[in-house]
Amino acid sequence: MAQFKETVLEIDLNALAHNYTYLTSKLHNGIKTMAVVKAFGYGSESTAIAKELERLGVHYFAVAYVKEGIALRDAGVTAPILVLHPQPINFEALIDRCLEPSIYSIRILSHFIEVARSKNQKAYPVHLKFNTGLNRLGFRGSETETVLAKLKHTKALKISSVFSHLVASEDANEKEFTLRQIESFRTISENIQKELPYDFFLHQSNTSGVLNYPQAQFDMVRVGIGLYGFGNSDIENKNLKPVATLKSVISQIHIVRKGESVGYNRGFIAKNPSRTATIPIGHADGISRAYGKGVGWVTIHGQKAPIVGNVCMDMLMVNVTNIDCAEGDQVIVFGTNPTAQQLSEAVGSIPYELLTAISQRIKRVVCRK
Repeated sequence: MAQFKETVLEIDLNALAHNYTYLTSKLHNGIKTMAVVKAFGYGSESTAIAKELERLGVHYFAVAYVKEGIALRDAGVTAPILVLHPQPINFEALIDRCLEPSIYSIRILSHFIEVARSKNQKAYPVHLKFNTGLNRLGFRGSETETVLAKLKHTKALKISSVFSHLVASEDANEKEFTLRQIESFRTISENIQKELPYDFFLHQSNTSGVLNYPQAQFDMVRVGIGLYGFGNSDIENKNLKPVATLKSVISQIHIVRKGESVGYNRGFIAKNPSRTATIPIGHADGISRAYGKGVGWVTIHGQKAPIVGNVCMDMLMVNVTNIDCAEGDQVIVFGTNPTAQQLSEAVGSIPYELLTAISQRIKRVVCRK
């Protein structure tokens, strides 16, 4: 009898609450939290995640792009939302939806001042991003004077926060570099505060920063991957619960005779009589071809079933020769066994990539386990 019906990504809000509680237990009194819910909530379901976190007491949200913030506003999220990588073409929509931009270059600052003035804004909240070593986005410390001069000549904007991003806070071998980043950010923010008649808040720590560098909590921390169940170390992973579980179903079982092949380009040749199960999920769903030919696996009834041959666009096949299973039985692609970290490590990747790659065509099911 069939046990399962389709491929779904289950989103466990109780696991999310557990992770939030654990991460906030590491914070000093009075430190606020900014939850990063970009990329559909790290591939999960951003609006359900954000609403639950808002209920739990998160102070701020962060997204990558304006349209992600608009989606949260449309869903009824009222907390402040920082847009980490806004583009000038979206500045008017950003203001209309009460989103707050990261200002990371003189070009972006000049554009935003122009748009804010055209929309008759006064003291619109902005966040200044400083580059302390990541070399991705952000002002250099040497640009501080120029930035402040432009801000002092307009009443349209007001600094809500100054922030930066740690490069390798999960890597003990880069502790010296991380400490230099923290001190650089402290110096930059102190120099800015001396020049302004009002206060703003500071944030630099990500999940690993929270766990490894308590001295860098400043006024607020930004937590992303930790909320979804991964602490960037085997030790911390034990304290967290994966929020997302990717489940599928056995569509068909084949008896493969010795010498027969399975899949495109005959990626698997049976050395002995075998049984394979076909599962309706493929590289169009985020399970890369890199997982094929025995590199990746799924679990069926708690047993490991290696992927055989090449992963197809919409399907993959696994070896179930030694597993007692039937068509319609449930398949776990990742969750607690294997975890997204274990599976992604098999191809030299990271859970961030696997989680965010899961296609939006896969049904999301929000639950509390």
